[in-house]
Amino acid sequence: MELAGAITIFLGIYVSCLLVISAWRKQSRNKNLPPGPTPLPLIGNFLQMKMGETLKSLEKLSAKYGPVFTVYFGSKPIVVLCGHEAVKEALVDQAEEFSGRAHMPTVEKNFQGFGVVFANGERWRQLRRFSLTVLRNFGMGKKSIEERIQEEAQFLLEAFRNTKAEPFDPTFFLSRAVSNVICSIVFGDRFDYEDKEFLSLLQMMNESFKEMSTPWSQFYDMYASFLKYFPGPHMKIYYLLEDMRKFIERRVKQNQATLDANSPRDFIDCFLIQMEKEKQNPSSEFNIKNLELTTLNLFFAGTETVSSTLRYGFLLLMKHPEVLGKMHEEIDRVIGQSRIPAIEDRSQMPYTDAVIHEIQRFSDLIPMDVPHIVTRDTQFRGYTIPQGTEIYPMLSTVLRDPSKFKSPESFNPRNFLEETGQFRKNDAFVPFSSGKRICLGEALARMELFLFFTTILQRFTLKPLVAPEDIDTKPREDGFAKIPPFYQLCVVPR
Repeated sequence: MELAGAITIFLGIYVSCLLVISAWRKQSRNKNLPPGPTPLPLIGNFLQMKMGETLKSLEKLSAKYGPVFTVYFGSKPIVVLCGHEAVKEALVDQAEEFSGRAHMPTVEKNFQGFGVVFANGERWRQLRRFSLTVLRNFGMGKKSIEERIQEEAQFLLEAFRNTKAEPFDPTFFLSRAVSNVICSIVFGDRFDYEDKEFLSLLQMMNESFKEMSTPWSQFYDMYASFLKYFPGPHMKIYYLLEDMRKFIERRVKQNQATLDANSPRDFIDCFLIQMEKEKQNPSSEFNIKNLELTTLNLFFAGTETVSSTLRYGFLLLMKHPEVLGKMHEEIDRVIGQSRIPAIEDRSQMPYTDAVIHEIQRFSDLIPMDVPHIVTRDTQFRGYTIPQGTEIYPMLSTVLRDPSKFKSPESFNPRNFLEETGQFRKNDAFVPFSSGKRICLGEALARMELFLFFTTILQRFTLKPLVAPEDIDTKPREDGFAKIPPFYQLCVVPR
Protein backbone atom coordinates (compact mmCIF):
# COMPACT_ATOMS: atom_id res chain seq x y z
CA MET A 1 0.00 0.00 0.00
CA GLU A 2 2.86 2.35 0.92
CA LEU A 3 4.59 1.50 -2.37
CA ALA A 4 1.43 2.25 -4.35
CA GLY A 5 1.10 5.59 -2.56
CA ALA A 6 4.71 6.47 -3.28
CA ILE A 7 4.26 5.59 -6.97
CA THR A 8 1.13 7.75 -7.15
CA ILE A 9 2.97 10.72 -5.61
CA PHE A 10 5.92 10.17 -7.95
CA LEU A 11 3.67 10.03 -11.02
CA GLY A 12 1.85 13.19 -9.87
CA ILE A 13 5.15 15.06 -9.49
CA TYR A 14 6.40 13.68 -12.82
CA VAL A 15 3.27 14.76 -14.74
CA SER A 16 3.34 18.18 -13.03
CA CYS A 17 6.97 18.64 -14.09
CA LEU A 18 6.10 17.69 -17.66
CA LEU A 19 3.26 20.22 -17.69
CA VAL A 20 5.54 22.94 -16.29
CA ILE A 21 8.28 22.15 -18.83
CA SER A 22 5.76 22.08 -21.67
CA ALA A 23 4.26 25.41 -20.58
CA TRP A 24 7.75 26.92 -20.24
CA ARG A 25 8.72 25.77 -23.74
CA LYS A 26 5.53 27.22 -25.20
CA GLN A 27 6.02 30.44 -23.29
CA SER A 28 9.61 30.69 -24.56
CA ARG A 29 8.46 30.06 -28.12
CA ASN A 30 5.72 32.66 -27.78
CA LYS A 31 7.63 35.21 -25.69
CA ASN A 32 7.57 37.89 -28.43
CA LEU A 33 3.89 37.59 -29.30
CA PRO A 34 1.74 40.73 -29.06
CA PRO A 35 0.63 41.58 -25.50
CA GLY A 36 -2.65 40.44 -24.01
CA PRO A 37 -4.29 39.28 -20.80
CA THR A 38 -2.26 36.83 -18.70
CA PRO A 39 -3.50 33.26 -19.35
CA LEU A 40 -4.08 30.71 -16.62
CA PRO A 41 -2.74 27.13 -16.93
CA LEU A 42 -4.95 24.85 -19.05
CA ILE A 43 -7.91 27.28 -19.32
CA GLY A 44 -6.00 30.20 -20.85
CA ASN A 45 -8.11 33.36 -20.94
CA PHE A 46 -11.40 31.60 -20.29
CA LEU A 47 -12.26 34.08 -17.52
CA GLN A 48 -12.03 37.02 -19.96
CA MET A 49 -14.30 35.37 -22.54
CA LYS A 50 -18.03 35.71 -21.95
CA MET A 51 -19.88 32.54 -22.97
CA GLY A 52 -21.46 32.93 -26.40
CA GLU A 53 -20.04 36.42 -26.91
CA THR A 54 -16.61 35.80 -28.41
CA LEU A 55 -16.80 38.84 -30.71
CA LYS A 56 -17.80 41.26 -27.94
CA SER A 57 -15.21 39.80 -25.54
CA LEU A 58 -12.39 40.22 -28.07
CA GLU A 59 -13.49 43.76 -28.91
CA LYS A 60 -13.46 44.61 -25.20
CA LEU A 61 -9.92 43.25 -24.88
CA SER A 62 -8.89 45.29 -27.94
CA ALA A 63 -9.99 48.46 -26.15
CA LYS A 64 -7.42 47.65 -23.45
CA TYR A 65 -4.58 46.01 -25.41
CA GLY A 66 -4.82 47.74 -28.78
CA PRO A 67 -5.55 46.59 -32.35
CA VAL A 68 -3.10 43.65 -32.20
CA PHE A 69 -3.08 41.40 -29.14
CA THR A 70 -2.83 37.78 -28.03
CA VAL A 71 -5.48 35.76 -26.24
CA TYR A 72 -5.24 32.10 -25.19
CA PHE A 73 -7.97 29.55 -25.86
CA GLY A 74 -6.79 26.89 -23.44
CA SER A 75 -3.06 26.62 -24.09
CA LYS A 76 -3.42 27.78 -27.70
CA PRO A 77 -2.38 31.39 -28.50
CA ILE A 78 -4.59 33.39 -30.87
CA VAL A 79 -3.36 36.66 -32.37
CA VAL A 80 -6.32 38.99 -32.84
CA LEU A 81 -6.30 41.80 -35.43
CA CYS A 82 -8.75 44.70 -35.07
CA GLY A 83 -9.47 47.66 -37.34
CA HIS A 84 -8.78 48.40 -40.99
CA GLU A 85 -5.06 49.16 -40.72
CA ALA A 86 -4.07 46.04 -38.76
CA VAL A 87 -6.13 43.66 -40.90
CA LYS A 88 -4.89 45.23 -44.15
CA GLU A 89 -1.25 45.08 -43.03
CA ALA A 90 -1.64 41.36 -42.36
CA LEU A 91 -3.96 40.02 -45.07
CA VAL A 92 -2.88 42.33 -47.91
CA ASP A 93 0.60 43.73 -47.19
CA GLN A 94 1.88 40.38 -45.83
CA ALA A 95 -0.56 38.26 -47.78
CA GLU A 96 1.62 35.17 -48.20
CA GLU A 97 2.57 34.90 -44.53
CA PHE A 98 -1.05 35.24 -43.36
CA SER A 99 -2.60 33.01 -46.06
CA GLY A 100 -2.81 29.78 -44.05
CA ARG A 101 -6.15 28.36 -42.94
CA ALA A 102 -6.65 27.36 -39.32
CA HIS A 103 -8.71 24.34 -38.36
CA MET A 104 -12.29 25.02 -37.29
CA PRO A 105 -12.98 22.29 -34.72
CA THR A 106 -16.76 22.34 -35.33
CA VAL A 107 -16.24 21.18 -38.94
CA GLU A 108 -12.79 19.58 -38.71
CA LYS A 109 -14.19 16.06 -38.50
CA ASN A 110 -15.94 16.62 -41.85
CA PHE A 111 -13.19 18.40 -43.80
CA GLN A 112 -9.89 17.33 -42.17
CA GLY A 113 -7.96 19.87 -44.25
CA PHE A 114 -9.56 18.82 -47.56
CA GLY A 115 -11.65 21.00 -49.89
CA VAL A 116 -10.65 24.43 -51.13
CA VAL A 117 -11.82 26.43 -48.08
CA PHE A 118 -9.99 24.40 -45.42
CA ALA A 119 -6.94 23.24 -47.39
CA ASN A 120 -3.41 24.58 -46.96
CA GLY A 121 -0.15 24.61 -48.87
CA GLU A 122 0.08 23.05 -52.30
CA ARG A 123 -3.33 21.38 -51.92
CA TRP A 124 -4.98 24.78 -51.42
CA ARG A 125 -3.05 26.38 -54.31
CA GLN A 126 -4.05 23.62 -56.75
CA LEU A 127 -7.70 23.61 -55.69
CA ARG A 128 -8.11 27.40 -55.60
CA ARG A 129 -6.49 27.93 -59.00
CA PHE A 130 -8.60 25.19 -60.55
CA SER A 131 -11.86 26.32 -58.89
CA LEU A 132 -11.41 29.93 -60.01
CA THR A 133 -10.71 28.80 -63.57
CA VAL A 134 -13.81 26.60 -63.70
CA LEU A 135 -16.06 29.25 -62.13
CA ARG A 136 -14.89 31.77 -64.73
CA ASN A 137 -15.26 29.27 -67.56
CA PHE A 138 -18.86 28.73 -66.48
CA GLY A 139 -19.51 32.43 -66.59
CA MET A 140 -18.67 33.97 -63.22
CA GLY A 141 -18.47 37.72 -63.84
CA LYS A 142 -19.67 37.29 -67.44
CA LYS A 143 -22.86 37.72 -69.42
CA SER A 144 -23.72 34.01 -69.35
CA ILE A 145 -24.04 33.82 -65.57
CA GLU A 146 -25.87 37.16 -65.54
CA GLU A 147 -28.52 35.61 -67.77
CA ARG A 148 -28.74 32.60 -65.43
CA ILE A 149 -29.32 34.91 -62.42
CA GLN A 150 -31.90 36.92 -64.37
CA GLU A 151 -33.72 33.71 -65.27
CA GLU A 152 -33.71 32.50 -61.67
CA ALA A 153 -34.95 35.89 -60.46
CA GLN A 154 -38.03 35.42 -62.66
CA PHE A 155 -38.75 32.06 -60.97
CA LEU A 156 -38.46 33.86 -57.62
CA LEU A 157 -40.85 36.60 -58.75
CA GLU A 158 -43.41 33.96 -59.67
CA ALA A 159 -43.05 32.33 -56.25
CA PHE A 160 -43.57 35.73 -54.64
CA ARG A 161 -46.67 36.38 -56.76
CA ASN A 162 -48.11 33.10 -55.54
CA THR A 163 -48.04 34.38 -51.96
CA LYS A 164 -50.87 36.76 -53.02
CA ALA A 165 -49.54 39.49 -50.68
CA GLU A 166 -50.13 37.23 -47.66
CA PRO A 167 -47.53 36.98 -44.84
CA PHE A 168 -44.72 34.43 -45.30
CA ASP A 169 -41.20 33.64 -44.10
CA PRO A 170 -38.76 34.51 -46.95
CA THR A 171 -35.95 32.19 -45.77
CA PHE A 172 -36.37 29.29 -48.18
CA PHE A 173 -37.83 31.41 -51.00
CA LEU A 174 -34.49 33.24 -51.12
CA SER A 175 -32.22 30.27 -50.47
CA ARG A 176 -33.88 28.22 -53.27
CA ALA A 177 -33.28 31.00 -55.80
CA VAL A 178 -29.70 31.76 -54.71
CA SER A 179 -28.77 28.09 -54.42
CA ASN A 180 -30.02 27.35 -57.92
CA VAL A 181 -27.44 29.78 -59.34
CA ILE A 182 -24.49 27.93 -57.80
CA CYS A 183 -26.22 24.59 -58.53
CA SER A 184 -26.22 25.47 -62.24
CA ILE A 185 -22.42 25.68 -62.02
CA VAL A 186 -21.53 22.78 -59.73
CA PHE A 187 -24.33 20.35 -60.74
CA GLY A 188 -25.13 21.64 -64.23
CA ASP A 189 -28.83 22.25 -63.57
CA ARG A 190 -31.35 23.98 -61.32
CA PHE A 191 -33.81 22.30 -58.98
CA ASP A 192 -37.56 22.77 -59.00
CA TYR A 193 -38.63 24.80 -55.98
CA GLU A 194 -40.82 21.95 -54.74
CA ASP A 195 -38.13 19.27 -55.10
CA LYS A 196 -38.15 17.51 -51.73
CA GLU A 197 -34.47 16.52 -51.78
CA PHE A 198 -33.49 20.10 -52.66
CA LEU A 199 -35.61 21.51 -49.82
CA SER A 200 -34.10 18.99 -47.40
CA LEU A 201 -30.58 20.05 -48.43
CA LEU A 202 -31.41 23.71 -47.91
CA GLN A 203 -32.88 22.99 -44.48
CA MET A 204 -29.74 21.07 -43.50
CA MET A 205 -27.56 23.90 -44.77
CA ASN A 206 -29.55 26.54 -42.93
CA GLU A 207 -29.50 24.51 -39.73
CA SER A 208 -25.76 23.80 -39.87
CA PHE A 209 -24.98 27.50 -40.54
CA LYS A 210 -27.04 28.37 -37.47
CA GLU A 211 -25.48 25.64 -35.31
CA MET A 212 -21.96 26.78 -36.23
CA SER A 213 -22.83 30.17 -34.71
CA THR A 214 -24.34 29.09 -31.38
CA PRO A 215 -22.67 29.80 -28.01
CA TRP A 216 -21.85 26.08 -27.71
CA SER A 217 -19.97 26.09 -31.03
CA GLN A 218 -17.97 29.16 -29.96
CA PHE A 219 -17.09 27.39 -26.70
CA TYR A 220 -16.28 24.15 -28.53
CA ASP A 221 -13.97 25.91 -31.01
CA MET A 222 -12.00 27.32 -28.06
CA TYR A 223 -11.69 24.09 -26.09
CA ALA A 224 -12.11 21.31 -28.66
CA SER A 225 -8.92 19.56 -27.52
CA PHE A 226 -10.84 18.60 -24.37
CA LEU A 227 -14.50 18.69 -25.46
CA LYS A 228 -14.03 16.49 -28.55
CA TYR A 229 -14.00 13.43 -26.30
CA PHE A 230 -17.54 14.11 -25.12
CA PRO A 231 -20.89 14.02 -26.92
CA GLY A 232 -22.56 17.35 -27.56
CA PRO A 233 -24.23 19.65 -30.11
CA HIS A 234 -21.06 19.69 -32.24
CA MET A 235 -22.01 16.21 -33.44
CA LYS A 236 -25.20 17.63 -34.96
CA ILE A 237 -23.10 19.78 -37.30
CA TYR A 238 -21.06 16.74 -38.28
CA TYR A 239 -24.12 14.71 -39.26
CA LEU A 240 -25.72 17.61 -41.16
CA LEU A 241 -22.57 18.21 -43.21
CA GLU A 242 -22.07 14.47 -43.72
CA ASP A 243 -25.58 14.11 -45.15
CA MET A 244 -24.85 16.93 -47.60
CA ARG A 245 -21.55 15.28 -48.56
CA LYS A 246 -23.38 12.01 -49.24
CA PHE A 247 -25.73 13.84 -51.61
CA ILE A 248 -22.70 15.19 -53.48
CA GLU A 249 -21.17 11.70 -53.49
CA ARG A 250 -24.27 10.43 -55.30
CA ARG A 251 -24.09 13.29 -57.82
CA VAL A 252 -20.41 12.51 -58.47
CA LYS A 253 -21.26 8.88 -59.22
CA GLN A 254 -24.02 9.98 -61.62
CA ASN A 255 -21.56 12.24 -63.43
CA GLN A 256 -18.95 9.48 -63.60
CA ALA A 257 -21.46 7.15 -65.26
CA THR A 258 -22.40 9.69 -67.96
CA LEU A 259 -19.16 11.69 -68.36
CA ASP A 260 -18.18 13.01 -71.79
CA ALA A 261 -14.63 14.35 -71.46
CA ASN A 262 -15.12 16.49 -74.56
CA SER A 263 -18.22 18.22 -73.22
CA PRO A 264 -18.07 18.98 -69.47
CA ARG A 265 -21.47 19.94 -68.07
CA ASP A 266 -20.49 21.34 -64.69
CA PHE A 267 -17.81 21.73 -62.01
CA ILE A 268 -17.98 18.03 -61.11
CA ASP A 269 -17.30 16.99 -64.72
CA CYS A 270 -14.35 19.38 -64.96
CA PHE A 271 -12.86 17.98 -61.76
CA LEU A 272 -13.32 14.38 -62.92
CA ILE A 273 -11.57 15.21 -66.20
CA GLN A 274 -8.69 16.79 -64.28
CA MET A 275 -8.48 13.68 -62.07
CA GLU A 276 -8.05 11.54 -65.15
CA LYS A 277 -5.36 13.86 -66.57
CA GLU A 278 -3.36 13.72 -63.34
CA LYS A 279 -3.90 10.10 -62.32
CA GLN A 280 -0.19 9.33 -62.82
CA ASN A 281 0.92 12.37 -60.80
CA PRO A 282 1.64 11.27 -57.20
CA SER A 283 1.50 14.88 -55.92
CA SER A 284 -1.86 15.66 -57.53
CA GLU A 285 -4.61 16.87 -55.23
CA PHE A 286 -7.33 15.92 -57.72
CA ASN A 287 -9.04 13.03 -55.96
CA ILE A 288 -12.57 12.08 -54.94
CA LYS A 289 -12.27 13.46 -51.40
CA ASN A 290 -11.18 16.91 -52.59
CA LEU A 291 -13.87 16.81 -55.30
CA GLU A 292 -16.68 16.08 -52.84
CA LEU A 293 -15.53 18.57 -50.21
CA THR A 294 -14.67 21.39 -52.63
CA THR A 295 -18.11 20.96 -54.22
CA LEU A 296 -19.63 21.10 -50.73
CA ASN A 297 -17.63 24.29 -50.01
CA LEU A 298 -18.95 25.97 -53.17
CA PHE A 299 -22.52 24.73 -52.71
CA PHE A 300 -22.69 25.82 -49.06
CA ALA A 301 -20.93 29.19 -49.38
CA GLY A 302 -22.73 29.97 -52.63
CA THR A 303 -26.11 29.47 -50.95
CA GLU A 304 -26.04 30.63 -47.34
CA THR A 305 -23.98 33.83 -47.61
CA VAL A 306 -25.99 35.53 -50.37
CA SER A 307 -29.41 34.30 -49.19
CA SER A 308 -28.68 35.43 -45.60
CA THR A 309 -27.60 38.85 -46.91
CA LEU A 310 -30.82 39.19 -48.93
CA ARG A 311 -32.84 38.17 -45.87
CA TYR A 312 -31.07 40.73 -43.71
CA GLY A 313 -31.51 43.29 -46.49
CA PHE A 314 -35.29 42.85 -46.61
CA LEU A 315 -35.45 43.37 -42.85
CA LEU A 316 -33.30 46.53 -42.95
CA LEU A 317 -35.30 48.01 -45.83
CA MET A 318 -38.56 47.49 -43.92
CA LYS A 319 -36.94 49.07 -40.87
CA HIS A 320 -35.94 52.07 -43.02
CA PRO A 321 -38.85 52.70 -45.44
CA GLU A 322 -37.32 56.00 -46.59
CA VAL A 323 -34.36 54.03 -47.99
CA LEU A 324 -36.71 51.56 -49.69
CA GLY A 325 -38.62 54.47 -51.25
CA LYS A 326 -35.43 56.00 -52.69
CA MET A 327 -34.43 52.63 -54.17
CA HIS A 328 -37.86 52.30 -55.80
CA GLU A 329 -37.48 55.79 -57.27
CA GLU A 330 -34.03 55.06 -58.72
CA ILE A 331 -35.10 51.69 -60.13
CA ASP A 332 -38.12 53.30 -61.83
CA ARG A 333 -36.02 56.14 -63.23
CA VAL A 334 -33.10 54.08 -64.54
CA ILE A 335 -34.68 50.72 -65.43
CA GLY A 336 -38.40 51.40 -65.54
CA GLN A 337 -41.01 48.63 -65.52
CA SER A 338 -40.68 47.30 -69.05
CA ARG A 339 -37.34 45.46 -68.98
CA ILE A 340 -35.39 43.11 -66.73
CA PRO A 341 -32.60 44.71 -64.63
CA ALA A 342 -29.06 44.12 -65.94
CA ILE A 343 -25.68 44.39 -64.26
CA GLU A 344 -24.73 47.31 -66.51
CA ASP A 345 -27.46 49.34 -64.76
CA ARG A 346 -25.39 49.39 -61.56
CA SER A 347 -23.11 52.20 -62.77
CA GLN A 348 -26.18 54.42 -63.23
CA MET A 349 -27.67 53.56 -59.84
CA PRO A 350 -25.31 54.90 -57.14
CA TYR A 351 -27.96 54.99 -54.40
CA THR A 352 -29.03 51.35 -54.92
CA ASP A 353 -25.38 50.29 -55.10
CA ALA A 354 -24.67 52.15 -51.86
CA VAL A 355 -27.65 50.54 -50.10
CA ILE A 356 -26.54 47.04 -51.09
CA HIS A 357 -23.01 47.75 -49.84
CA GLU A 358 -24.43 49.14 -46.61
CA ILE A 359 -26.61 46.05 -46.13
CA GLN A 360 -23.49 43.91 -46.44
CA ARG A 361 -21.49 46.16 -44.12
CA PHE A 362 -24.17 46.44 -41.46
CA SER A 363 -25.26 42.78 -41.52
CA ASP A 364 -21.58 41.85 -40.98
CA LEU A 365 -22.28 38.23 -41.89
CA ILE A 366 -18.92 36.57 -41.00
CA PRO A 367 -17.69 38.94 -38.27
CA MET A 368 -14.45 37.18 -37.31
CA ASP A 369 -13.63 35.77 -40.75
CA VAL A 370 -12.69 32.10 -41.11
CA PRO A 371 -9.57 31.80 -38.89
CA HIS A 372 -6.13 32.04 -40.54
CA ILE A 373 -2.69 30.77 -39.54
CA VAL A 374 0.71 32.18 -40.40
CA THR A 375 2.57 29.97 -42.87
CA ARG A 376 6.04 30.73 -41.46
CA ASP A 377 7.63 32.55 -38.53
CA THR A 378 6.47 36.10 -39.20
CA GLN A 379 7.57 39.57 -38.09
CA PHE A 380 4.55 41.83 -37.62
CA ARG A 381 4.57 45.27 -36.02
CA GLY A 382 7.73 44.41 -34.09
CA TYR A 383 6.39 41.10 -32.79
CA THR A 384 7.35 37.54 -33.78
CA ILE A 385 4.44 35.27 -34.62
CA PRO A 386 5.56 31.60 -34.81
CA GLN A 387 4.57 29.46 -37.79
CA GLY A 388 1.17 27.84 -37.29
CA THR A 389 -0.16 30.47 -34.86
CA GLU A 390 -3.88 31.12 -35.36
CA ILE A 391 -4.96 34.57 -36.52
CA TYR A 392 -8.39 36.12 -36.02
CA PRO A 393 -8.84 39.01 -38.50
CA MET A 394 -11.87 40.74 -36.99
CA LEU A 395 -13.72 41.79 -40.13
CA SER A 396 -16.46 43.28 -37.97
CA THR A 397 -14.01 45.89 -36.62
CA VAL A 398 -12.99 46.78 -40.17
CA LEU A 399 -16.58 47.17 -41.35
CA ARG A 400 -17.26 49.41 -38.33
CA ASP A 401 -13.96 51.28 -38.28
CA PRO A 402 -14.83 54.91 -37.35
CA SER A 403 -11.85 56.21 -39.32
CA LYS A 404 -13.31 54.72 -42.52
CA PHE A 405 -17.10 55.17 -42.17
CA LYS A 406 -19.22 58.21 -41.34
CA SER A 407 -21.80 56.26 -39.33
CA PRO A 408 -20.14 52.98 -38.37
CA GLU A 409 -22.74 51.85 -35.83
CA SER A 410 -25.92 52.72 -37.73
CA PHE A 411 -27.50 51.66 -41.01
CA ASN A 412 -26.75 54.57 -43.34
CA PRO A 413 -26.26 54.28 -47.14
CA ARG A 414 -24.34 57.58 -47.02
CA ASN A 415 -21.40 55.52 -45.79
CA PHE A 416 -20.92 54.73 -49.49
CA LEU A 417 -21.98 58.03 -51.08
CA GLU A 418 -20.14 61.24 -51.90
CA GLU A 419 -21.77 64.55 -51.01
CA THR A 420 -22.69 64.80 -54.71
CA GLY A 421 -24.63 61.52 -54.51
CA GLN A 422 -22.07 59.49 -56.46
CA PHE A 423 -21.05 56.05 -55.22
CA ARG A 424 -17.86 56.05 -53.14
CA LYS A 425 -15.61 53.00 -52.92
CA ASN A 426 -14.10 52.17 -49.54
CA ASP A 427 -11.15 49.81 -49.05
CA ALA A 428 -12.49 48.92 -45.58
CA PHE A 429 -15.45 47.18 -47.26
CA VAL A 430 -14.34 43.59 -46.61
CA PRO A 431 -17.42 41.35 -46.20
CA PHE A 432 -15.68 38.81 -48.50
CA SER A 433 -12.43 39.05 -46.47
CA SER A 434 -9.28 40.18 -48.29
CA GLY A 435 -5.86 39.00 -49.39
CA LYS A 436 -5.16 35.53 -50.74
CA ARG A 437 -8.11 33.95 -48.92
CA ILE A 438 -10.71 36.36 -50.28
CA CYS A 439 -13.98 34.61 -51.14
CA LEU A 440 -13.78 32.62 -54.40
CA GLY A 441 -17.27 33.68 -55.43
CA GLU A 442 -17.06 37.42 -54.70
CA ALA A 443 -17.83 38.45 -58.29
CA LEU A 444 -20.78 36.04 -58.47
CA ALA A 445 -22.17 37.18 -55.10
CA ARG A 446 -21.97 40.88 -56.00
CA MET A 447 -23.82 40.22 -59.25
CA GLU A 448 -26.49 38.13 -57.50
CA LEU A 449 -27.14 40.74 -54.82
CA PHE A 450 -27.61 43.56 -57.32
CA LEU A 451 -29.83 41.58 -59.70
CA PHE A 452 -32.00 39.93 -57.04
CA PHE A 453 -32.56 43.15 -55.09
CA THR A 454 -33.38 45.25 -58.16
CA THR A 455 -35.58 42.59 -59.80
CA ILE A 456 -37.63 42.07 -56.64
CA LEU A 457 -37.98 45.76 -55.82
CA GLN A 458 -38.86 46.61 -59.42
CA ARG A 459 -42.02 44.51 -59.04
CA PHE A 460 -42.81 44.52 -55.31
CA THR A 461 -42.74 46.64 -52.23
CA LEU A 462 -41.92 45.04 -48.88
CA LYS A 463 -44.58 45.29 -46.19
CA PRO A 464 -43.70 44.46 -42.57
CA LEU A 465 -46.21 42.98 -40.14
CA VAL A 466 -45.25 45.49 -37.42
CA ALA A 467 -44.40 49.19 -37.40
CA PRO A 468 -40.87 49.92 -38.72
CA GLU A 469 -39.74 51.22 -35.32
CA ASP A 470 -40.72 47.87 -33.77
CA ILE A 471 -38.65 45.75 -36.19
CA ASP A 472 -35.81 44.02 -34.36
CA THR A 473 -32.68 43.52 -36.50
CA LYS A 474 -30.64 41.84 -33.75
CA PRO A 475 -29.17 38.57 -35.08
CA ARG A 476 -30.65 35.30 -33.85
CA GLU A 477 -27.16 33.88 -33.39
CA ASP A 478 -23.93 35.86 -33.27
CA GLY A 479 -20.90 33.57 -33.54
CA PHE A 480 -19.11 32.27 -36.63
CA ALA A 481 -21.91 34.00 -38.57
CA LYS A 482 -24.55 36.56 -37.70
CA ILE A 483 -27.78 34.70 -38.40
CA PRO A 484 -30.72 36.96 -39.34
CA PRO A 485 -33.76 36.71 -37.07
CA PHE A 486 -36.78 34.83 -38.32
CA TYR A 487 -39.53 37.13 -39.54
CA GLN A 488 -42.50 37.28 -41.88
CA LEU A 489 -43.42 39.93 -44.42
CA CYS A 490 -45.77 40.56 -47.31
CA VAL A 491 -44.56 41.32 -50.82
CA VAL A 492 -47.12 43.62 -52.44
CA PRO A 493 -47.14 44.13 -56.24
CA ARG A 494 -46.30 47.70 -57.22
